[in-house]
Amino acid sequence: MSPAKNEACVLGLDYGSDSCRAVLIDAADGSEAGSSVMYYPRWGKGLYCDPNANQFRQHPQDYIDVLEGTVREAVKLAGAGVAAKVKGIAIDTTGSTPCAVDAAGTPLALKPEFAENPSAMFVLWKDHTAIDEALRINMLAKSWGGVDFTQYEGGIYSTEWFWSKILRVFAEDKKVADQAASFMEHCDWMTALLTGTKDLALVKRSRCAMGHKAMYHASYEGGYPSADFLSRLDPRLVKIRESLGTKTFTSDKSAGPLSAEWAARLGIPAGIPVAVGAYDAHMGAVGGGVKEGRLIRVMGTSTCDVTVAPKPIGGERLVNEPLVNEPLVRGICGQVDGSVIPGMIGYEAGQSSFGDVYAWFRNILLWPAENLLSGVEGVDPALKEKIMQQFSKKIIPELEKAAANIAPGTSGITALDWLNGRRTPDANQRLTAAIAGLSLGSDAPRMYRALAEATAFGARAIVERFREEGVVIDGIIGIGGVARKSPFVMQLLADVLNMPISIPASDQAVALGAAIFAAVAAGLYPDIPTAQKAVCSPVEKTYTPNKDLIPVYDSLYKKYRALGNFAETEN
Repeated sequence: MSPAKNEACVLGLDYGSDSCRAVLIDAADGSEAGSSVMYYPRWGKGLYCDPNANQFRQHPQDYIDVLEGTVREAVKLAGAGVAAKVKGIAIDTTGSTPCAVDAAGTPLALKPEFAENPSAMFVLWKDHTAIDEALRINMLAKSWGGVDFTQYEGGIYSTEWFWSKILRVFAEDKKVADQAASFMEHCDWMTALLTGTKDLALVKRSRCAMGHKAMYHASYEGGYPSADFLSRLDPRLVKIRESLGTKTFTSDKSAGPLSAEWAARLGIPAGIPVAVGAYDAHMGAVGGGVKEGRLIRVMGTSTCDVTVAPKPIGGERLVNEPLVNEPLVRGICGQVDGSVIPGMIGYEAGQSSFGDVYAWFRNILLWPAENLLSGVEGVDPALKEKIMQQFSKKIIPELEKAAANIAPGTSGITALDWLNGRRTPDANQRLTAAIAGLSLGSDAPRMYRALAEATAFGARAIVERFREEGVVIDGIIGIGGVARKSPFVMQLLADVLNMPISIPASDQAVALGAAIFAAVAAGLYPDIPTAQKAVCSPVEKTYTPNKDLIPVYDSLYKKYRALGNFAETEN
């Protein structure tokens, strides 16, 4: 039986790339009681990052600093008496975002001797310093003569994932490597922090994180790639493997009760369940209403595309025992039992840059103002700041207005969206973007349209791969900042995909998904689908494809694929 209105609240914590968002919802209907956002202070200053080297590290103290503030502000905004009604917490984070920890699960960067060492910090999902390490993993997996442990990861292991990043840290810093008792994903460390778990053996590792990024599969002995396989990469990985345990847990389960310390710091009841953590896109898919046949596109700086399908009769396929109704999908970010909805197979794909493509072009266009305004007579620092804020705010909306008035296929420009490499299909982070067909008539709106088309074509390549491999995709649900803020991009995407795209009414679909898991972990609902029916937001808008444009975009998509094939051979 579901809770009554105003009877119980649950808390969703969404740790993104730049900030943490806390959302309190009424567990009866998903209505928001209070929310708050705080940005990571060190990350905001650009500390520990080197974009030119594709290094992006985050200090664990950033995560701690925003935790108390966001929750307390959300509780305060919810009003008197609401704090006592909080029945559970769930946390989603970016991933794969692992960190070296000691035997108590403490990130090494929280120790004085490692406090300023990027190798001892969380290696953010978009850190691409481990390209060579990923290549080694892939080469060994295909050649060593044993099980190909990449088979449930789409067949290609990525530089963005768990073991690649550990190998990179080992190569960077011997002292960190020697002191690391284990590595923990951000989502797992957060649950351990809130529950006061200080024994690695007691940490409940996320099925979502370990399955999609660490090559965990229940059919493997011990769950993870064998010690023999890992030792051929680096013998020190065997110790890390042993520290992970042999089980993983779905996020409808409790990782443990909220500790008295953190209950006091957050201002909510001690002892309430903290759900097992998961990645933002997977919990966001649940908050967006994912179900069989529906692909959730979490669209922000990058995209993560998530769908689900029933488990085959008799359970998951065992190694080397194919089942025709569980396609082993090539070139995606993994297929994992229970990573999204427990009891179903979760499939993940995505684009390494989406909104980042538009931001990159915006920043190029802003360069003259940023660098030349200071030399203009009468422009003092305060006026320059005001102008830059207005330019930065208005440039993309104005480009979209102009681009919308350009007929598809008339600019002659074709672009690739691989500004941050390619995640799927077929991960290759060495790839770079390209723009072809430029002329003296190629202005900013035409270039922007070509870039937007490229991001849509990248999405189409993902959908086509799923369908080629037997996964049903008959509709799209869009969530995230781009989905809610850019009608131009969303209509373009519907036209290119030739499918309707539904946009849920909630601005907080990811945190809402986390709250749904909190509600199930707290026993307020029996399972995720039941909680979804009660809590998920209704559809606010649907973008329908313009049938007259389908042939045009089919032709442009062929040019995109041709340019991509050329660029890939040249990289």
